[in-house]
Amino acid sequence: MMSLFLRVRKDQTLLRTFRTARFRFSTQSDPDHNPNPSISRTGEKLLESFREEFEIGSRRITLETGKIARFANGSVVLGMEGTKVLSTVCSAKGDSLRDFLPLTVDYQEKQFAQGLIPTTYMRREGAPKERELLCGRIIDRPIRPLFPAGFYHEVQVLASVLSSDGKQDPDVLAANATSAALMLSDIPWGGPIGMVRIGRIHDQFIVNPTMDELSLSDLNLIYACTRDKTLMIDVQAREITEKDLEAGLRLAHPEAIKYIEPQIRLAAKAGKSKKEYRLSMLSDKTMEKVTNLAESRIRDVFTDPTYGKFERGEALENITQDVKRVLEEEGDEESLKVLPKAVDTVRKKVVRKRIVAEEFRLDGRHLDEVRPLYCEAGILPMLHGSALFNRGDTQVLCTVTLGAPTDAQHLESIVGPPTKRFMLHYSFPPFCINEVGKRGGLNRREVGHGTLAEKALLAVLPPEDVFPYTVRVNSEVMASDGSTSMATVCGGSMALMDAGIPVREHVAGVSVGLVTELDPCNGEITGYRILTDILGLEDHLGDIDFKIAGTRKGVTAIQLDIKPAGIPLDIVCECLEPARKGRLQILDRMEQEINAPRNKNDNNSPRIAILKYSNDTLRRLIGPMAVLKRKIEEETGARLSVGDGTLTIVAKNRSVMDKVIEMIDFIVGREIEVGGVYKGSVTSIKEYGAFVEFNGGQQGLLHISELSHRPVSQVSDVLSIGQQVSVMCIGQDFRGNIKLSLKATLPHPGKSETTDVDEGSVASAKEKAKEKANIWTPVWNVSSTKEQPNSASELPIGIGGEILQSIAESDKAGGVKIKSAASQTFLIRSVAECDEEEKSNSENLSSKSTTVDNGVQLDRKSKSRRSQNVVDSPSSDSGPSPYKTAKKSKLPMQKESCKEAGDKGDKAAVTAKGLKLGTKVTATVYQIRAHGLVLNLGGGLRGMYRFEENSKSDYKVGDEMRVVCSSFNSKGIPVLSLVEDE
Repeated sequence: MMSLFLRVRKDQTLLRTFRTARFRFSTQSDPDHNPNPSISRTGEKLLESFREEFEIGSRRITLETGKIARFANGSVVLGMEGTKVLSTVCSAKGDSLRDFLPLTVDYQEKQFAQGLIPTTYMRREGAPKERELLCGRIIDRPIRPLFPAGFYHEVQVLASVLSSDGKQDPDVLAANATSAALMLSDIPWGGPIGMVRIGRIHDQFIVNPTMDELSLSDLNLIYACTRDKTLMIDVQAREITEKDLEAGLRLAHPEAIKYIEPQIRLAAKAGKSKKEYRLSMLSDKTMEKVTNLAESRIRDVFTDPTYGKFERGEALENITQDVKRVLEEEGDEESLKVLPKAVDTVRKKVVRKRIVAEEFRLDGRHLDEVRPLYCEAGILPMLHGSALFNRGDTQVLCTVTLGAPTDAQHLESIVGPPTKRFMLHYSFPPFCINEVGKRGGLNRREVGHGTLAEKALLAVLPPEDVFPYTVRVNSEVMASDGSTSMATVCGGSMALMDAGIPVREHVAGVSVGLVTELDPCNGEITGYRILTDILGLEDHLGDIDFKIAGTRKGVTAIQLDIKPAGIPLDIVCECLEPARKGRLQILDRMEQEINAPRNKNDNNSPRIAILKYSNDTLRRLIGPMAVLKRKIEEETGARLSVGDGTLTIVAKNRSVMDKVIEMIDFIVGREIEVGGVYKGSVTSIKEYGAFVEFNGGQQGLLHISELSHRPVSQVSDVLSIGQQVSVMCIGQDFRGNIKLSLKATLPHPGKSETTDVDEGSVASAKEKAKEKANIWTPVWNVSSTKEQPNSASELPIGIGGEILQSIAESDKAGGVKIKSAASQTFLIRSVAECDEEEKSNSENLSSKSTTVDNGVQLDRKSKSRRSQNVVDSPSSDSGPSPYKTAKKSKLPMQKESCKEAGDKGDKAAVTAKGLKLGTKVTATVYQIRAHGLVLNLGGGLRGMYRFEENSKSDYKVGDEMRVVCSSFNSKGIPVLSLVEDE
């Protein structure tokens, strides 16, 4: 009991001593003077903080310790403008019983840093996001090589963003804060390090660029180093040349060193003495014994290029088991504990010596030789895109899936864009290395490899305004023997082209290794060899894994991981040229397989269409609580995404797409164009034709003359009410009525070949041409719904004193589109309106005797305007009115009056009352329309002349022409025709 009491008293004394060193006390009570701001005026004890300020790239940076997280082994708050990051480090107590360094780096971005509450159900942050894992890797990679050999104690680094102004990416700040925290701690570590970000805008390098500057930059370079050696490189670029990249690296090194001196000064003020930790080192006795037993046999395995990956691994495992049996017979327990580490050290020594001295590799290749390549695009034809890529024993299957813009990934990062429309997901299943494993959640290695390949391919994707779809590339590693991430880049590039995505060119990647020979006295590099396209074992036994991806023009992504405590920058830059040569070899083979995006025009491939509507139309389509949208998705299996004025449809195949379009047409209708074919239903039958409801409730007249290529006596012989028909829009009359044709969709009796009309499309011929010319053209490419003024070719023809008014009304009401796909609202003349007009005309005719402009008296007992015998020009096509089928009156009185008027036509100005049928006049062209002319007849009177087929149409305003009055339309406007040469 007494010993326990003394131990407690001793611990309390040590604690008071520690607190006295960390705190300062003051009895200063002068309210007007406080010489030390860290000491309270009332005598309270306050924490003492230490601070360093410096400037890098015109940015003011601060390092502060002692105020926050004082119980951590080391803690530092690094600030740049409004962004502050806290980094803490701790180490586990006790001896280590392992043969590796259990270093854990966690990076956190909580929403409070930008003044927001999480949108999750629990209003808390959940599992680490991809970005947090990637930032953790950025911190981990440069600090791991600097721990001393044999230091296997557990170390944890926690980096948290305390506040963010959105201008700076906190990842680089967190790495520098972690380096400073390790310097302050008692953990043995070979730092400090400096990390800096470099951008480039208009060929000008920028140190510590802001997020806005990065969006304009063609380079995002993260560089970490010690005073004289490179530790880590991470690059995303837009095809930057190797020469420019080297210039950026040489600029980054001196800028990164500027972080080192302030950390040393801070550690001198507030740092702890480094603690003596037990290091797990291999004894000379154990190494000598294992070397004698295994070295020669290991050399025999490594000098035989016929061994494959698993055959070589099995042979090496047999050697290890043989050595284990010998050690067990000798009873050498100490060597048995470290046997795997000792055998691995012997393997590394044998391989490295052979490569440096003989320049010969494990599989017999030369140093700059790429393994045999095999690639195949379109291996899974039912998918949007797919490709299989083999390099040696490494095999990767890549697939591409296209989605709507709303399928983009939503990011919750405190900096950067809110969504991501291009995603590459990398998967490393256990079977690819013949192992049994458990599939879990996000894996740091998988996320890192996938992001590297994603950066590489992002540089060649078309811009969002050209290709707005969301793209997901999925990479499944089928077999792994080195650099599966670079194989993912190659396979992903081919899969994108197989999907028909208009990427500019192929992207390929290759991994470069390095084997160095060190001076045992000072540890300096005395010799080295650069290896192109390294194997998995060469990666494990070598010094670096330098992954470089790019196109023929330049580099798009880089990731450099270094195992020793740094590599000189000159050697790193020297690796760029072998990587470029190896990349060109791979690009040559990829281009032999597929060198341009495919045309996806088969009916079985998935389809994507983007349709443009007004927002009001989209609201009608979605329906209350999105009921209509869900109904379409459930019935067809397609996916609909609604944006601002756009509707994106993703369908499994062409037939599903057609069904979706048909359902949408029924709900909201489509924009009508001359030549478009539409499905409709007969709603009413008249003696002169039928009214068809189509395109979401719009109506058009199917005239009796447009029912068949053969004469039709009665409409009911061909159509019945409720019958479903496919009709073509052939025009629009001056009233805004839509004219439809059934015979235009039927094969002509005199032709053996018919035109294949795609129902629901604007024009099938246009669509097929687009499918040949474009890549992944939407099934129905509908232009913007913004109202646009009609051009001269789009205006309906109006004649006489009401011409300008008719044109204005047509512009206001809209009309059938002739060429443009702009949205219009048509003035539809319904069946009820036609019936009402017929009824009123009949009442007017029965109430009194009526005389039309031709002077012919009508029968009082006539019940329809068809009996009026009103003359209409045979070439005139004035739309849905019964006048079109009326016959010309041939009365002697009429001929005589026409002759008299014709004789006087050239001597005096023609008046509205004096113009009769058959009157010949000399008129001037007043206006030119798409289908005819407005003629000035003199005396303020104007008439209408319609172009005939194969007739002259190259008129100019002011031209004179000899015309004769051939008929009058329903408004009394004269319809004229050319006078034939007498």
